[in-house]
Amino acid sequence: MMKHCLTLILFLSLTQAWSQEVSSLYRTKKLVVTQTIQIDTVSLNPSIFSIVTLNNKQIPTERYTIDYQNAVLTFKTPITADSIRVDYLRYPDFITKTYQELDERIIVNSTGNLQKLYKLSQPSKKRTVVPFDGLVSSGSISRGVTIGNNQNSVLNSELDLQISGKLNDKVTLRASIQDSNIPLQESGYSQQLDEFDQVFVEVFSDHWSIRAGDIDLVDSLSYFGRFSKRVQGLSLTTNFKKDESEYSAFASGALVRGQFRTSQFTAQEGNQGPYKLVGPNNELYVLVVSGSETVYVNGIPLQRGATEDYIIDYNAGEIIFNATYPITSEMRITVDYQYSERNYSRFIGYVGSRFKTEKWKLGVSVYNENDLKNQPLQQSINPDQVEILSNAGDDQSLMTTSSATLEPYNENRILYKKINVNGVDVFEFSNNSEDELYRVNFTAVGPQQGNYSIKSSNAISNIYEYIAAINGVKQGDFEPITQLVAPVKLQLAIVNGSYHPTNKTAIDFEFAASKNDLNLFSSFGDQDNMGVASQLSIAHQLLETSKQWTLNLRSDIDYIQNDFITVERLYNAEFNRDWNIETPFGNQTISELGDQVFITTGAKLQHPERGELNYQFQHLNFNQNYDGNRHLLLTKLKFDRFQLVSNSSVLETDGLASSSLFYRSNTHLKYNYQKGWSGVKFSTEHNEKKQLELNQFDPISQKFQAYEVFTGIGDSTRLFTKLGYIHRVNDSLQNNRLAKVNQSDTYYLDSKFIQTKKTNLSLYANYREFKTNNSSNSSQKSINSRLQYSQKLANNLFHWNTLFETNSGRLPQQDFTYIEVEAGQGSFVWFDYNENGIQELEEFEVAQFQDQATYIRVLLPNQVYIRTHQNKLSQSLTFNPIQWVNSTQTSKKFWSHFYNQMTFLIDRKDKNNSESIRINPFQSKADDQLALQSNFRNQLFFNRGKQHYTVSYSYSESKARNVLSFGYVEQQSLSHQLNFSHKVQNQWLLSFQSNLDKNQSESENFSSKNYQLTESLLNPKLSYLLDDNKRFDVYYQYQIKDNSIGDLEQLAQQKYAISFTLTQSQKAAVTGEFNYFSNQFSGNSNTPVAYQMMEGLQPGTNFTWSLIAQKKLTKFLDLNLNYFGRKSETSRAIHTGTVQLKAYF
Repeated sequence: MMKHCLTLILFLSLTQAWSQEVSSLYRTKKLVVTQTIQIDTVSLNPSIFSIVTLNNKQIPTERYTIDYQNAVLTFKTPITADSIRVDYLRYPDFITKTYQELDERIIVNSTGNLQKLYKLSQPSKKRTVVPFDGLVSSGSISRGVTIGNNQNSVLNSELDLQISGKLNDKVTLRASIQDSNIPLQESGYSQQLDEFDQVFVEVFSDHWSIRAGDIDLVDSLSYFGRFSKRVQGLSLTTNFKKDESEYSAFASGALVRGQFRTSQFTAQEGNQGPYKLVGPNNELYVLVVSGSETVYVNGIPLQRGATEDYIIDYNAGEIIFNATYPITSEMRITVDYQYSERNYSRFIGYVGSRFKTEKWKLGVSVYNENDLKNQPLQQSINPDQVEILSNAGDDQSLMTTSSATLEPYNENRILYKKINVNGVDVFEFSNNSEDELYRVNFTAVGPQQGNYSIKSSNAISNIYEYIAAINGVKQGDFEPITQLVAPVKLQLAIVNGSYHPTNKTAIDFEFAASKNDLNLFSSFGDQDNMGVASQLSIAHQLLETSKQWTLNLRSDIDYIQNDFITVERLYNAEFNRDWNIETPFGNQTISELGDQVFITTGAKLQHPERGELNYQFQHLNFNQNYDGNRHLLLTKLKFDRFQLVSNSSVLETDGLASSSLFYRSNTHLKYNYQKGWSGVKFSTEHNEKKQLELNQFDPISQKFQAYEVFTGIGDSTRLFTKLGYIHRVNDSLQNNRLAKVNQSDTYYLDSKFIQTKKTNLSLYANYREFKTNNSSNSSQKSINSRLQYSQKLANNLFHWNTLFETNSGRLPQQDFTYIEVEAGQGSFVWFDYNENGIQELEEFEVAQFQDQATYIRVLLPNQVYIRTHQNKLSQSLTFNPIQWVNSTQTSKKFWSHFYNQMTFLIDRKDKNNSESIRINPFQSKADDQLALQSNFRNQLFFNRGKQHYTVSYSYSESKARNVLSFGYVEQQSLSHQLNFSHKVQNQWLLSFQSNLDKNQSESENFSSKNYQLTESLLNPKLSYLLDDNKRFDVYYQYQIKDNSIGDLEQLAQQKYAISFTLTQSQKAAVTGEFNYFSNQFSGNSNTPVAYQMMEGLQPGTNFTWSLIAQKKLTKFLDLNLNYFGRKSETSRAIHTGTVQLKAYF
């Protein structure tokens, strides 16, 4: 509904735009690739012109020529892409049109006195209305339906539209609408595809703006109300000035896409990830809103990106740190993120206004975020469950109910029947359609806390069985219950402002009140819903000397009532650790320490060139339950070539339960010389926290000392080399005293040796040895490295690229299941090979035909990880002598006919025993190998793309190994392929293909999936080219496949086929194909191996046929028709057809 409303708003707002006559000179076109392309009807401006593929890969200028005067593009050599995007600038009409005094069509030739009367009039011209005229627009919309006699009808739709431009001199429009109903494929990522749709329409001027669709709501001006949320709704803003004052107002209403959450954990030594983000109730599956996360390591925010610090899988909620950012056990990781919470529809309202003069700023805002309790999404709330929630108050342990629901027999689900065991009703798995069946969800309740355990995990879902208690002690880990989720509401009202009596003094203040209801169905426990907070800040510049030294004073005070709640984090990521507070407080949880008073006062002496000295005193108090004082000193000074940076703090706390003394210091001294730098670092912490009642140290007590020396040469933004060494000693609590527990030595190199037009070479390496005391595993070694090298040789004749990377991490023992979708929108098909009616994992195959593709594979959350060490090597070498094509030398002319490309990749993950390091990607112990991806491919061409004695030979070899929950799966393949094509008299095309392949599959626990196939193929083909628009093909294919293990299946396949292609100058195209298969198969045809060998066909005679038609109805509308059919000896004919209309903007 939201997308339809936005589309209506968009088209209404464009009514005025269509009446404009002036078109933008900047154009973007998507064009089908042919050798010669007419880009436009007028000349092009050479100042702006570029060609890219649809995946944004730039096409080199040497591959084509462009006639700017006639707007004609000609490719010198064929390209692999079938479509391109051209960005260019037209000349304006007043330059390109023809000027003349009179229209030649109304000039009368002098042929004497014709005695005729002539009338001069303006010729009538029919005007064509063009959508979005006057705006820059691109995209398309399509609607289609697929029907067949082996499936239900399926609707398909896609929308991709971008518009920008001015509606008039003052109003601008921006719009982006992208939507697709295509489901997930085998990768099994997010099931919520709307998380990736981008839909918005925005109309704005200098004084107002309206935006509907995807909105980033941000409040960065408030102290207590700071937040950033991605929502879907409507946002209105307005502002205007009068005399010396400014006024603005805003209002937003939307459905929330994400809910704020913080995850904190300690990193593991030498483990780059993945690290799993969990939900508020430790749910393993969370969908993170893209772009909403901030990752902190030891309180420092990191940058996302493959070339930065970390990457994140938003669908799986997993973070992996790059090899260039080594992770150690001394790192504390904090992640702020928004996750998609789908228990209820959640609404957010945000309104406010701001007033500004020369000295005053005032603002008021109201924030409301609440679940719509009568609109549950992922859970269905019945009256009995509402009663449970009404009586539970805020206690989640009381929000549980039975998960069993009656359901008719369905072969796609795991169902249970109810039986009586020793007077107790229990559930037992059943696939008998005559039983009264229940759909039951089992929840993990802890070891020996339940009555059920997992019986089998080979089906698409786990099968559970009842285990009777022994002597009153439960023997299972699961119960047939569902955790109910109560709807919640958070409201926040804020009044803030600032007063600047002089240029040197500023006073800021803020008052806030919150209401946090954790269960909208219940009034129990609502006495702690309300809370208030206030903040006051005063800053004053006390001194400014003639030598540019300034002295600034600042004081802040926060008062926060115990039950006050913020939308997101209020203080820095490590605020609790800075103050030795173990009880979490702030957003999402309620502190038990009482009302808070936080005071900060300090002085800052600063010089723009010399540096600064900054001292702060902080006091934190919680209702007499906690009292802490903290002194901080930050020093940044420059003396000629020396640079000193020091950050130190001392914390002393007292409370009812504990007291502590916490000292920290981080000092950095650097000396810069002409071409480099050298320096030292010293870091230390000493934290002693005592439990008063027991008179002993708290477990968080610790200390460490770290020493670092480093040196470097060059410019860190271009060519440089940096070397360093770090030694660190950690003390922890041992027998109620701090004693040495481990130490580490780290050696690192970071460099960019070469950066030219032809050569790039960079290397990063970090070697770390971690030694523990009193442990059998006394030493752990890890190395992280990345080598990148690219080289152009022999005047660009050879292109060589190398990437080598090593790191340590974890490999999940992945679980997955299959979910049924509409026919044609999945990737897998299910065959009940053993005819037991249970969908087992080994019974799913990759679908060969569209109507069979009714399942998708979805990865399940898992926290079973194996520590790994990864070596990855990627190589590519390209030989392309096309530059010699016009050479007069015989040898160069000969070599210009050839083209060769070699690629190699090996990505190996072995068990990490932490005692030794393997950096050789080709060496591995058989027992240690967990995952492997190895690919080698070489392609040699003669007369590539010319169809004149064109020959190509390809050799490929691959091996893949993956560890799943049911064991490992390993696949190997080796292939030789020879292709030949030659055109005779420009009308006959002779083609020939020959393959020799070996394919092997091995599954640890699914023996029916094992095979070793030897394959050979011959495929001659004859094509008749009547002209550029008409083509007819006839071909024959003979293929032999032999399985050398198991049942020794054999296949001899003959294929006869004819096809044709008819086109009409890019206005219409029709392609048809008819195939006859004769399969002589020996073996059991109802097995996974048989399905693999015959590629979904049946023994004996098989027919397949297809027809594809495309018609351009108008300049902006295409019609596509697809029809596919097949038949075998043992089945009826299967027909599948698709009709699609596609409109271009």
